[in-house]
Amino acid sequence: MTIENIKALEIYDSRGNPTLEVDLKTDQGCFVSMVPSGASTGIHEALELRDNDPKVHSGKGVLKAIKNVNEIISPELISKKVDVSNQTEVDKLMISLDGTINKSKLGANAILGVSMACCKAGAAKKAVPLYQHIANLSGNKNLILPVPSFNVINGGSHAGNQLAMQEFMIMPVGASNFREAMRMGTETYHTLKKLLKDKYGLAATAVGDEGGFAPEVNDAKEVLEILTQAINQAGYKGKIKIALDVAASEFFKDGKYDLQFKNPKSDRSKWLSGEQLSDFYVEMVNTYPIISIEDPFDQDDWPSWQHFFQKIGDKISIVGDDLTVTNPTRIQNAIDNKACNCLLLKVNQIGSLTESIQASQLATKHNWTVMVSHRSGETEDSFIADLVVGLGTGKIKSGAPCRSERLCKYNRLLHIEYELGPAAKYAGSLSQK
Repeated sequence: MTIENIKALEIYDSRGNPTLEVDLKTDQGCFVSMVPSGASTGIHEALELRDNDPKVHSGKGVLKAIKNVNEIISPELISKKVDVSNQTEVDKLMISLDGTINKSKLGANAILGVSMACCKAGAAKKAVPLYQHIANLSGNKNLILPVPSFNVINGGSHAGNQLAMQEFMIMPVGASNFREAMRMGTETYHTLKKLLKDKYGLAATAVGDEGGFAPEVNDAKEVLEILTQAINQAGYKGKIKIALDVAASEFFKDGKYDLQFKNPKSDRSKWLSGEQLSDFYVEMVNTYPIISIEDPFDQDDWPSWQHFFQKIGDKISIVGDDLTVTNPTRIQNAIDNKACNCLLLKVNQIGSLTESIQASQLATKHNWTVMVSHRSGETEDSFIADLVVGLGTGKIKSGAPCRSERLCKYNRLLHIEYELGPAAKYAGSLSQK
């Protein structure tokens, strides 16, 4: 089963920005992948190739990446007659074609689109579901339905309010299965919506890029209070926990952290040192049911990560995203420096499925947990739902239970659970560090 044709075309993500679709044809049909895009991207991520023509899509066009798929990657994979079920061979060939450290020649978006489409074709060749094919590729024998992490209140670069922290999430760790987790999460989401409307007015229920609400609030503790109230009022006290994605690199300035960075009148005297911000997090963890904090510090502020890990790393998941960027070298540095204990896995940060699997394996080898993640600029491609089950990592975040580009991942997981039947296992409290 070799490749007959590969074509890329320009489509649009959930922000209305251009991205790639890749259509890969074999004798068994056409296999389609769509590439997501981030907003608060780490500087160490693989390069998402854009056209940078200010007259077209404000420079965000992807015609260069499309050309690289159609004129470089496609002819090479076809002429080499690569086996689509040999994911490692496919990805290594593309990485070799690129020849750069960060995939800046061909573009991580171009390579990833082909990588995901090949994976889907490989599953068809093996006549197994996509999640099973990924499990086989990774050597995982334990298919697990993940705990969803719903981003229910948006801030940071994902919303127009004054909140510095980017995501306030809920995790139904106390559910008995994935379907119940979805019910718990959606019920709490709708309870939160009513509380926000009653307290702040209808405008507070407008949603951000990932479907979470974006109330005009500037204080994290105020958000945590109403979020805890929503959990309790929905009847899930103790069963739903809170997770944060701080995205602290967004407000790191001159060695300090500006929690008022979206306010043009930010008071420099109130900027926090790494240790002061660490104390702030510890206070929140001791007050609210928080079990996970992602990117609490800047992507290169290693001393603050280490200090925080020593203080609280045995109590919560400290998640590396901008710090680790799904890159085995950065992950190994974080392991060696005892900086965090959980990897956020984003396939477009590294640019291929093979490298994503390697990153997950490296993390779990050192007793980290792994959370598979969407991007803020998403598509209708549900690939990461199969990925998280195939890798068996037990955690996924894909935004709020709102907006179809988010829900298609959750709905795919519901279908996988149905398909697995009695064999379906839900991570539940096992997902906690």
